[in-house]
Amino acid sequence: MPSFTAHWEVWGLGLAIAFAGVWVAKVIGPKVVPPGTEVVSTRQVVSFWLAIGFMMAVSVWPIHDVAEQRLYSAHMLQHLVLTLVVPPLFLLSCPPWLAELIVRSGGRAWRVIRFLAKPVLAWGIFNAWNLFTHWPPFVDTAAVNGPVHFSAHVVFVLTALLMWTPVCGPWPELRMSLPGQMAYLFAQSIIPTLPAQWLANASTPAYPVYDQPIRLWGISVMSDQIAAGLMMKLLEAVYLWVIIAVMFFKWAARHLEADRRGLVMSEREILEWEEGERGGLTASPVAAPTPSAEPVNPSGST
Repeated sequence: MPSFTAHWEVWGLGLAIAFAGVWVAKVIGPKVVPPGTEVVSTRQVVSFWLAIGFMMAVSVWPIHDVAEQRLYSAHMLQHLVLTLVVPPLFLLSCPPWLAELIVRSGGRAWRVIRFLAKPVLAWGIFNAWNLFTHWPPFVDTAAVNGPVHFSAHVVFVLTALLMWTPVCGPWPELRMSLPGQMAYLFAQSIIPTLPAQWLANASTPAYPVYDQPIRLWGISVMSDQIAAGLMMKLLEAVYLWVIIAVMFFKWAARHLEADRRGLVMSEREILEWEEGERGGLTASPVAAPTPSAEPVNPSGST
């Protein structure tokens, strides 16, 4: 096991994010929302602290040091958590009033978000960076250079936030329909199979920096490399397919309920069916239909 390292830069970043979240909820929120309105919901608070907890768990000793010095499979675990778990939790923790505040400001930040979060572009940016970080010279450099490794993780989280915005971002106008989200995440589950297949089937170590004579827990360099490839291929696919399955059943349930009520609803209305619940309201599992939903005319006449 690598010797203890404090990683003060990581603790500093984590504390800064935590402080910013508390300050936004306690200082800005009460000035923005109407009196008597809930500033943040329990769900949003839990999502925020879970995001910070997962981020810190894989970014400090011992996981970070094992990933940096001993096992590439631990390095892969870091990346999976920092791209598939932490970003959607941060997005889900953002209250609607804060997202609307960013929109109303009309500044450069909103214009950049609106441009980069387009599904094809966001997906392409994230996967281009993801594939680049499997390039052996980059991996060998990041493993021995702390600032490069730290910066790579920051870029991972930022690009993953973009990738997840069309799925669970706090701006309804940037989210795709539920069928679009399912197709989007399915495509995301396919791309990692390319480097994963290469890692799992390689006959020699792909990254010389991890080919060390002293092996942690007796795990050979090739077993470690194969494990990393399988984690990337199987864990990410299963994780995303579970999310897709949940989305499918939610989408089907909403359509069935709309049919039962005799309503014709667009996919955008189906997507926003429970929008009140995202804002922390006490909405029922099936909320009231939006005003634009039209009753079905059984006779077919106009």
